[in-house]
Amino acid sequence: MTNQSIMKKLIYGFAILYSGLFFAQEQDQGYFFGGFESNYQWLQEDEGINFSPGENKFRANNYFQLNYNYGKFTAGLQYESYLPGALLGYSPVYDGNNGIAHYYLNYKDEGLDITGGYFYEQFGSGLILRTWEDRQLGVNNAIRGVRIKYAFTDYLDFTALYGQQRNGFAISSGVMQGLDANVDLSTALDIEAIDLRFGASYVNRYQDSGTEEYLPGNVNAVSGRLDFVKDNVYGGVELVSRSKDALFIEGLPVSQKLYDATAMQVNLGYAKKGLGISSTFRRLENFTFYSDREAQGNVFNEQILNFVPALTKQQDYLLTNIYVYNAQPGLNIDNVDKKAGEVGMQTDVYYSVKKGTKIGGKYGMKIAGNFSYWGGLDASFNVPNQFYEAKFIGTGARLFRDINFEVKKKWSKGFNSVFTYQHVLVDEGVAQPGPLGKGEIDAKIGVFEGTFRLKNSRSFRFVAQHLWSKDDRKNWVAGVLEYNFNSRVNVYVLDSYNYGNDDEVVGKVHYYSVGGSYSKGRTRLSLNYGRQRGGLICVGGVCREVPESNGLTGSINVSF
Repeated sequence: MTNQSIMKKLIYGFAILYSGLFFAQEQDQGYFFGGFESNYQWLQEDEGINFSPGENKFRANNYFQLNYNYGKFTAGLQYESYLPGALLGYSPVYDGNNGIAHYYLNYKDEGLDITGGYFYEQFGSGLILRTWEDRQLGVNNAIRGVRIKYAFTDYLDFTALYGQQRNGFAISSGVMQGLDANVDLSTALDIEAIDLRFGASYVNRYQDSGTEEYLPGNVNAVSGRLDFVKDNVYGGVELVSRSKDALFIEGLPVSQKLYDATAMQVNLGYAKKGLGISSTFRRLENFTFYSDREAQGNVFNEQILNFVPALTKQQDYLLTNIYVYNAQPGLNIDNVDKKAGEVGMQTDVYYSVKKGTKIGGKYGMKIAGNFSYWGGLDASFNVPNQFYEAKFIGTGARLFRDINFEVKKKWSKGFNSVFTYQHVLVDEGVAQPGPLGKGEIDAKIGVFEGTFRLKNSRSFRFVAQHLWSKDDRKNWVAGVLEYNFNSRVNVYVLDSYNYGNDDEVVGKVHYYSVGGSYSKGRTRLSLNYGRQRGGLICVGGVCREVPESNGLTGSINVSF
């Protein structure tokens, strides 16, 4: 049976289901829910940033989701359209395509949860398995198949799944099987002094080796994790091991050698009223896991089974977002770019200064500090024999270091401010994706944000920013002005300018933008015109590279 015939039967089945359930809805026994989202661009030529839109000046990503719940059953589908082309920076697998890309049928009854069709899943922290959708990043790696969840007791639950991973409007050639179990040991063993939880996972990928007998048909990954909470202290450790797999770069095998992979993550924290400390250590060695071996290292995060975000402070200002870190978990053995993975840590400290103190004043003050350091694994490489050996920690090359702090202060009923300072060091090959070790960018950024709360729900916000650096495009200055007429309507104007740049080719460039948004009920509209700075855009520690562009962009979001 072809995919087209399967799709027709599914659509026909959903049509029967929905039409048959209209009567039930009238009896208040079921309900529809879903939404529509459209993100679009009208691009234009801009010689100032050397940008040409090509044939498709207009681009749009459209999503329509419809779900129906009737008692213990929920069914849904998602129609997607990328016509005439997908937004800039998205994978070409979406360009010019449209159709039903996601559908499911779910049944829940007490401890039982069964899903057929497309679904998202996460085992543990996601180190061994996580599938998710992020439309801003262009990521949707759902699994199409069957998933069964069952809670045997209030302290033991189990998940089993089988299927293939989504890749655009197609599915992966690899087939996944997964098992996950979680036990609340404190409840099971009646331990009151400490909250103790244990979990274990198994994920298998089967992919036909074809005529290449050296390629493994089955690649297996196993993990174990232990988490605890004791009074104000909490922590956990997670270990993952993946069996040997071939190494591919840009869809081609590097050699006939096979390499295994490991991951380790340790969390420790302390929290009480007014004070919080959280620290994470992680080590990744050749730790990539894809549903198709040929997809290894692709820049669009396609067909990736595990979740290894950059564990750093997630910044959201114009200039603090220029030099970000993108996790480096993979293995590469060649004369230009040698790497075996990453090791590092980050620590966050939060402190609230009490009201009425000399420093806190009438309204108090909040202080947050963050430190993160990430380096490549200390490894020796034998390029001709495609062999490497890595130390557990060692003294690998520094890839990223960030020291930053933030002070939030309310000065009066009508004014509050945020001051941020960041000092970042990043390898050029991370900030501008390419071979590692060619150089390092040293940048310091200062940000001051102020918000005036006016009468009748109005407010005015401004942000002043400056970046100091002797590297890359040198010094930057940026500003944002935003006015909120009420809770529904706002307008803004912003600009970032690399005034210190002395590169005659790139030159000094203003990245300006003007726009606004309107929200009412479950509908939100936004529109802006201006330039997009090229580079990495990151959401939750996962990044994609976008080119420089200019034009009109907008979005429409409606939920029901």
